[in-house]
Amino acid sequence: MKSFGKLCAVSIIGVFLFAGSGFAGDTIKIGIAGPHSGDLASYGLPSVKAAELVVKEVNANGGILGKQIELLIEDDVCKPEVATNTATKLVSDGAQVVMGHICSGATKAALGIYKDSGIIVMSPSATNPGLTQSGDYPNFYRTIASDDSQAKLDVEFALNVLKVKKVAVIHDKGDYGKGFAEFAKKYFEEDGTAEVLLFEGVTPGAMDYSAIVQKIKRAKVDAVVFGGYHPEASKIVSQMRKKRLKMPFISDDGVKDDTFIKVAGKYAEGVYASGPKDTSANALNIKAVKDHKEAYKTDHGAFYINAYSAMLALINAIEKTGSTDYAALTKTLQSEYVETPIGNISFDKRGDAIGAGFSVYQVKDGVYVELK
Repeated sequence: MKSFGKLCAVSIIGVFLFAGSGFAGDTIKIGIAGPHSGDLASYGLPSVKAAELVVKEVNANGGILGKQIELLIEDDVCKPEVATNTATKLVSDGAQVVMGHICSGATKAALGIYKDSGIIVMSPSATNPGLTQSGDYPNFYRTIASDDSQAKLDVEFALNVLKVKKVAVIHDKGDYGKGFAEFAKKYFEEDGTAEVLLFEGVTPGAMDYSAIVQKIKRAKVDAVVFGGYHPEASKIVSQMRKKRLKMPFISDDGVKDDTFIKVAGKYAEGVYASGPKDTSANALNIKAVKDHKEAYKTDHGAFYINAYSAMLALINAIEKTGSTDYAALTKTLQSEYVETPIGNISFDKRGDAIGAGFSVYQVKDGVYVELK
């Protein structure tokens, strides 16, 4: 065992080293933004918990660069008009990087504010292709694949596995849902073996979707593809099934959530939805799930694994860069790989994760099961 005197000497040297580096008394501030209340809180709260667990462990091991990490948590309710205020507050509070936002529309609304402030943003769930492909947001990264790849997977599944010939493509008019639907329509039309007989948007938050259900019935389609989130999907599916419309319902990762199953109940059975590939055999994934269960006594929920991965990627980049400088972090994120619960990942020049992808899932006996 080291003597007390030697420990004191090491501690004193450490204090002078950190003080000379400008680290003493400081924290690294990471913003966490997403819907933490409202209908889509089940998408945002798992990311908060992921951030808390990662940071708790990092701080317990001494933090990074001689600093502890401080979380700045802000609720954007998944609404673009709120997200701009959320971003402004995080910037004014000194966030040096941001993990979030969750919904594509809210993310897009906030990104310009972060870009003007030279802040890197990494989302676990914002899948709108334009967020990376437009070139407008060089400060944006994500630990999930984009909607064009998701839509392509769903369309190929509908054509090659379900053998559909007549399709209705509907969406919630938002950046995420409409974007996904437009790609799905495009891929159906490019293939040419199935016809899109109905392409239409619905109003989010409505109690009754009987009008669109009636149009689906009249169109006599043999599949429905929906772009959007679980509140609308659960109502549409329920009303379809009550009208004895039994054709397959295929959707996106905005519906691949246990909340959809809870709300839709028995009508969720058989629904297809794409979502991040199952990496549950990954050692870090196993650890992340175990840590959540022990800390919160519940299942982890949607995008938790992607959020956990985003936190590891951001912290790894800061540590390897030696700072939170925008240009330096950009170089590190696009050149270094990091082990995460979704695999060993890096990021391309657009900000998309190299190594992330989607699978198709189906609700079987009340749970989503990955289809191989």
